[in-house]
Amino acid sequence: MVIAYPMKRSLVYDQQSCQLRVEGLPDLSADHGVEELGILTGWSLRWAGRPELEGQRSHLEALIAVVLPYARHLVSGLRRGFGEESGPVWIGPSAAGPGHTLRLVSGQNGNPCLDLELDDAELADLVRVLDQLRLDPRVKLPLAVASPRPLRSGELIRRIPIQRRLAAPLGGMAALALATALAVLLPPPSRQPSRAPEAGLVAPPASATQAQP
Repeated sequence: MVIAYPMKRSLVYDQQSCQLRVEGLPDLSADHGVEELGILTGWSLRWAGRPELEGQRSHLEALIAVVLPYARHLVSGLRRGFGEESGPVWIGPSAAGPGHTLRLVSGQNGNPCLDLELDDAELADLVRVLDQLRLDPRVKLPLAVASPRPLRSGELIRRIPIQRRLAAPLGGMAALALATALAVLLPPPSRQPSRAPEAGLVAPPASATQAQP
């Protein structure tokens, strides 16, 4: 009996600034078809004018787990890092400008981490290729992303620009200062002098009035 082993498949997702390629095999134990990919054997991410990135499945899962939530928070007006500093992938606002820093830590000892500076267009292309991979019906890998959670109250407050947050208290202080200044400038109310009783109009004592018949 001849056993026909499935051939390795390669799926490519293209955008203007990057290209994501994943390679693998169908998982015959899960009844996958020959066009499906259930076992990941490798992946690569090519950038225009940048070094090609390669890694294991854990690196690809970490890339999806931090890049997509980071982009979702950017849309909500929040700029903060995602991922652990010592983890395989970290992304956050760039310290050198308005862009974004993508940090990849090699799984091999002795290799330094790689920092990539991305602009908004490159980040958008990266999000698109990751979404294309995650939503591709041919890919049977469990590349789940954490469900979006409502923003915390502190995050909602940070969305409001500092000028708007300070407008209400500063406006109240200004109104109070104006009211105090007006109260100081206004003259005090004048007191009316008491009038003395006129002569000849003094009422007799009550006892004298009652004594008369």
